[in-house]
Amino acid sequence: MLGGVPVEENIIRIRDVKKIYQMGSESIRAIDGVSLNIRQGEVCCLFGKSGSGKSTLLNLIAGLEKPTEGKILFHKKHIERMDEDQLANFRRQYVGFVFQAYNLLPTLTALENVTLPLIFKGVPLKERNERAMEMLKAVGLEERAKHKPFEMSGGQQQRVSIARAFVNEPPVVFADEPTGNLDTKTTYEMMDLITGMAKKNNQTLVIVTHDLELAEYADRIVVLQDGKIEKIQKRLRGEGESVYE
Repeated sequence: MLGGVPVEENIIRIRDVKKIYQMGSESIRAIDGVSLNIRQGEVCCLFGKSGSGKSTLLNLIAGLEKPTEGKILFHKKHIERMDEDQLANFRRQYVGFVFQAYNLLPTLTALENVTLPLIFKGVPLKERNERAMEMLKAVGLEERAKHKPFEMSGGQQQRVSIARAFVNEPPVVFADEPTGNLDTKTTYEMMDLITGMAKKNNQTLVIVTHDLELAEYADRIVVLQDGKIEKIQKRLRGEGESVYE
């Protein structure tokens, strides 16, 4: 069991999903008939240039937007059938997020920011502070626990964001352009940290990026173009090599 969900081969199933936006008399097909399985414990990258539909697809899978058509199943739960209260509860229970802009609350300390998912889940104060501190230690920020975001560098803020995403031990973590605001050295440190934590805990990690070097951290690269899957590249297991077919 992971986060109360039985471990199974396919944790996410997407079936003929479409997302259509109306712009006046014009219909914009942001996602146009996508079907995809994402496995438990997999690092899956949604890759494509701006406007390809990758972030929209992530938002649909995460329950942040509803599809116009199609089915999205998390384990055996139909996300597309949930109302707003059910979706909010789904995200609290089963999902973690890492954002490009960090999305930390500026008035809270690092420790307080990391405890937020545990507060929403009703975890007692002592336990949530202990768990949050363990996560800050895991990302190398134990000494920054009482610092607020403006007192930390971009890399440190992203480490706090990562700790917050993983503290609840969610079955799935979504990372939308997670290193877009970071320098090259810090980017690789963050990607090593995110993928390492997911692999250690057999959590599913879905990454959105337009950067091929980041995509190569994934077990599979799902290439999107014009709202459709253009191709899927799978990592060939070698001696530490990033080779895809």
